[in-house]
Amino acid sequence: MARTIAKDHDQKRTQILKSAAKVFAEAGYDRASMTQLARECGISKANIYHYYDSKDAVLFGLLETYLSDLRDRVCELDLAGLAPEVRLRRILAEILLAYQGADHEHQVQISAMSALPEEQQKLLRGYQRELVRFLSDAISAVAPDVFSGDPAKLRAATMSVFGMLNWYYMWNSGADSEAREGYAEMVATITLNGVKGL
Repeated sequence: MARTIAKDHDQKRTQILKSAAKVFAEAGYDRASMTQLARECGISKANIYHYYDSKDAVLFGLLETYLSDLRDRVCELDLAGLAPEVRLRRILAEILLAYQGADHEHQVQISAMSALPEEQQKLLRGYQRELVRFLSDAISAVAPDVFSGDPAKLRAATMSVFGMLNWYYMWNSGADSEAREGYAEMVATITLNGVKGL
């Protein structure tokens, strides 16, 4: 007879991934153990193995969930009818708000994604590329004449904006929503006033 799924299956899975992010970020993925993860979760290793069959599977589950949720949250914003400048401001604010409370996940993404098999990395990089493309399209829409026929310039502008957002995220991880929205507004203003003069 097939094993039934517990009512709290998704909640436990989320708890495991959140705990894994903390353990992998603080101990380093290579040094972290399933025993440490079980202790952080407050459950047995056997219980973790019910959800994930290896440490690599936990890492992939963590990054796949984090990056796909980030991509969905930003790329599925309802921006219909908004002027290009307003769209850009909304996107930048949403990115910084989505980063809130995800310090460990972000750190693991940077430090441990390369430990996964290439096929899994390819899927995760696909989520990243979709997010970059979404922001890139928003930047291009603000000054289409500036970027027409020059994808290298558009990519440089897009990654520069991500650089500003990630700087704030890395150095102000405890910032509240209001502070994040304020900084996103500043980045938008710098971007809007700057790209037109490129």
